[in-house]
Amino acid sequence: MPGLLSIERRDAVALLTLQRPEKRNALSIELRIELADTLRVLGGDAEIGCIVLTGAGPAFCSGMDTSQFGGDRDNRERLVETSVACFRALANCPRPLVAAVNGAALAGGFALALLSDLRLASEQASFGFPELPRGIPPSYAAARAALSPALAAEVTLTGRTYDAPAALRLGMVGAVHPDDELLARGLELAGRIASAPRDAIIETKRRILLDRERDFGPLFAEEERLLRESLLGDEPEPAA
Repeated sequence: MPGLLSIERRDAVALLTLQRPEKRNALSIELRIELADTLRVLGGDAEIGCIVLTGAGPAFCSGMDTSQFGGDRDNRERLVETSVACFRALANCPRPLVAAVNGAALAGGFALALLSDLRLASEQASFGFPELPRGIPPSYAAARAALSPALAAEVTLTGRTYDAPAALRLGMVGAVHPDDELLARGLELAGRIASAPRDAIIETKRRILLDRERDFGPLFAEEERLLRESLLGDEPEPAA
């Protein structure tokens, strides 16, 4: 299903917009595939210096599309593999990522924002892991990649939702802007990053990724293992 992710190039900045406003930009299997593929392509594009991620409509991203959960083993395998591929592509993107959070960023949508390098919020933005009361463990790895240990524990253990002023006060986002200014501010920030010498930006992002892998790689690997185990009921086959 094409058209779930729009891509605009603004000089050396790529603007990615999740395009499922009727579903609050929930991450369907198809959208996860598009996002992973696009991030891999842009990550290797010498003309791109920074990427901005935002959502169409009133929400940034409401999380995973739960209407696709369950089904036969083939569907559950697609759920696992597309989830792993999407979040890996985001977490390991070699270009700087700016999340322009224009509304609710919840569950997997909160993880998208946390795995971006920089986060800006609109006044209507909100953040949280509301899946916890339903018995779904939130992504502590994504939280720790961006937040202090104490704050990561709070957001993953309480299921609390934070409004934009609270997110700014706690350091989840770098700035809060009026709704109609957010995208322009995000593109402006990305443009400043992209205007720096490209080799220096790429090398800096490489060090950010090295630091994340050193400190949180085992956490991400454990969450992937548990996802496979919970949805498939077995361990992945070892690599040849």
